[in-house]
Amino acid sequence: SSEAPASASETSSATPEAAKEPVAIEFWYGLGGKLGENMQALIDKFNSSQQEVVVKPVVQGDYSETEKKLQAAIASGTVPAAVLSSNVDWARKGYYASLDELIASSAEFNKDDVIPTFLEQGKVDGKQYFLPMYGTTQVMYYRKDALEKAGLKPEDLTTWEALAKAAETMTVKEGGKTIVYGWEPMWGAGNMVDAVLGKGGKLLSDDGKTVLIDSPEWVDTWELFRKWIHDDQIMRIHSGGQGWEYWYKTIDDVMKGQAAGYTGSSGDQGDLDFGIVGAMEQPGWEGVGAGKPVAEAIMAGIPAKASPEQQEAAFKWFQFFMSAENTAFWSMNTGYIAVRQSAQEDPAFVEFSKTNPQITIPLKQAAHASAPFLDPTGGKINDALKVAADNVQIKNMPAAEALKAAKETAQRELDRLNK
Repeated sequence: SSEAPASASETSSATPEAAKEPVAIEFWYGLGGKLGENMQALIDKFNSSQQEVVVKPVVQGDYSETEKKLQAAIASGTVPAAVLSSNVDWARKGYYASLDELIASSAEFNKDDVIPTFLEQGKVDGKQYFLPMYGTTQVMYYRKDALEKAGLKPEDLTTWEALAKAAETMTVKEGGKTIVYGWEPMWGAGNMVDAVLGKGGKLLSDDGKTVLIDSPEWVDTWELFRKWIHDDQIMRIHSGGQGWEYWYKTIDDVMKGQAAGYTGSSGDQGDLDFGIVGAMEQPGWEGVGAGKPVAEAIMAGIPAKASPEQQEAAFKWFQFFMSAENTAFWSMNTGYIAVRQSAQEDPAFVEFSKTNPQITIPLKQAAHASAPFLDPTGGKINDALKVAADNVQIKNMPAAEALKAAKETAQRELDRLNK
């Protein structure tokens, strides 16, 4: 062989190298219940799979608590090496480490396999600061018996026009009152924004100076939702209540047969009985193409004050979590979206999806999804949309009027920022 035999001095210096202590890192995350158990399972699997890194879990109450604790840690200078948290502003201020070099020097990372919209969300000013751990998107859940009775198949419902027609067929009215609704969108602007994106609508102009939420794509789409809910009464919105109460009321309607279907999160899959319901992708529009609903990644990052050795160890852990096998495990156990396209070929995932076809839907949808809107005003544009959505969904206000008012508020906030 062309390899020269190692000299005695080289061999002896290599021995202490082999007995090197593993690098111990803290991983901070705010996940409880089932999600917390699945995270612990993957941490244990990682720790026993190799001798170089030991991950020590530090659990917080939720995502926002993780961020608060991290802020204090950054101020004190003693940071964890890995956090399930991301913040564009903090990346710009240098609190997070850029991951480009770590990605480039890794032979097995294969970034082309990561779902593009998810990887993109981890970029700040062209540099990769965060990596997607898992994703979420809103999909359609329908009662199998309701579709069957109406002589419909999920593949017939790939457009909003077809869905509205089906909802009309599946609605049951008695004495002019609806007792079974054809569909239930989820309260808030989210579902209606998804539908607008599928029509080519945008929130802001390309130069970021003009709010576009009163364009025809917006007005026409939101007006249809108003009509379906109030005039035709083939759809219904549950609103108000404590916390996630409206969400569970919506699910309950479908499970009890008081609605034929609803739009909900990929993470709802753990709460649903797939003997009764099936899942399908959100529709697009006739003559426009497939839907473009938002798919959002939950990101992890590495604080810049962690030592180079700790940063490298944290990256190894993230890379392990993001592997096809482990991201598929996470998806099967939580309903959240796997972050690699190759997860669809993972043998366990393939096997699982034969009896649980719903698991593949969020992943397929994510492949043609929109990135989430990053509100430059720190939430003021989203707040204006929330008010407009309530005006349309609850108060039956014409969409043009609701969106015009929202645009004026949002534009004022944007102008203040761009001064």
